[in-house]
Amino acid sequence: MCKGIRVATSHPRLIAAARDALAPLLDSGRPRIIVGIAGPPAAGKSTLATSLAHNLRARFGPDAAVAVPMDGFHLANAELERLGLADRKGAPETFDAGGFVHLLRRLRDPQERMVYAPEFNRALNESIGSAVPVSHCVRTVVVEGNYLLVPEPPWAPVRGLLDLALYIDAPRRVRVDALLRRQHARGLDRAAAHNWVHRSDEANAELIAQTRHLADLVLQRP
Repeated sequence: MCKGIRVATSHPRLIAAARDALAPLLDSGRPRIIVGIAGPPAAGKSTLATSLAHNLRARFGPDAAVAVPMDGFHLANAELERLGLADRKGAPETFDAGGFVHLLRRLRDPQERMVYAPEFNRALNESIGSAVPVSHCVRTVVVEGNYLLVPEPPWAPVRGLLDLALYIDAPRRVRVDALLRRQHARGLDRAAAHNWVHRSDEANAELIAQTRHLADLVLQRP
């Protein structure tokens, strides 16, 4: 399925490549399009998703697009502690995958006049419910997250709910540097940040890399 196209260029060119891939769907006349952007941690998924949605709104009006993050379905920290998964936050089992699938199905339902999606607040390190309103008028919903293409349950239904699946990658050094900065911002010291990134984030990245062939288009950051 994957065309294997690599766009090693600046961020505006990534947006242009994503928009070009979306163009046939925009021309199709369908009332709602769901685009998924997958990729490993710190590859640039959220930046591309928000930038693509902004670009579409600038071109076609305020109801053209909205970005919805899968990270809004992180389990609460208290629940991760109860499950013994606090040190694996970000792994597939630390998300409410069923809730995310349900959200995508609601976003596909033409009877839904307004759907509210959660988002993840990095400052709080917790999800915030009902933070992203998606009106029935919105034409394109750009969802992004690590595990959109995982073919095993409970993530398996996600791929079939996407009209277009993009995969964005970045050099490991670029990603790891960004992940270390992210963990430092959380208050972890150098040793703790390195432990988290190399033990947890990079283990997740290896799993995610196995799904890239299921994308319609692969984008590569320099």
